[in-house]
Amino acid sequence: MIDFLIVLLRVIQQIFVLVVIANVILSYVMDPYHPIRVALGRIVEPLLGPIRRVLPTIGMFDFSPLVLIILVQLITGFLIGILVNVR
Repeated sequence: MIDFLIVLLRVIQQIFVLVVIANVILSYVMDPYHPIRVALGRIVEPLLGPIRRVLPTIGMFDFSPLVLIILVQLITGFLIGILVNVR
């Protein structure tokens, strides 16, 4: 059961990271009101908003998606570490 939870956490992490990356890439090439961009924005923006308030933009670069990906990986690693110790 714990192995299943570990695999599930890793799959969710990978899917979320891909969603964040897709949101960043599509923000450069797609209309902001396109249904795909709106759907991805509804998933990613609630988590990017607080990071953007804390982390200032450097020039025209927004590093908040990178920080979000790192945070998701750290949290997932922490949760997997707990699950491995429970085994």
